[in-house]
Amino acid sequence: MRSESLDFIQIPYNLADRAVEARVLPAAADTGTAVLVMRPFEEGALFRRVKGKPLPAWAADLDCTSWAQLFLKYILAEPAVTAVIPATADPAHMADDLKAGFGRLPDAQQRQKIRQLWDSL
Repeated sequence: MRSESLDFIQIPYNLADRAVEARVLPAAADTGTAVLVMRPFEEGALFRRVKGKPLPAWAADLDCTSWAQLFLKYILAEPAVTAVIPATADPAHMADDLKAGFGRLPDAQQRQKIRQLWDSL
């Protein structure tokens, strides 16, 4: 990215796969490259990991009513991210995913809290 002029990149990024946080996202921010995020749910793996676990009460502080919204807001709050592509064929899932675009986004401390929660599961 630093040696080529790119308009945008599309990358996998989610709580289970955060490798891009170290170099790719900072480089995109530095170069003004738009970032499209694919696989925000790691093809369902994130949901399998939280199956049967209640959403933490503090998720309401971020206007989240589902795990999907919390996962998406974590990504949307990353300053380098331009858009997220959740990819679903289920209209109910799409309606729930869209709610992540409303309300409060996590700040840096809240994003750290989400990471710690994920790592503890």
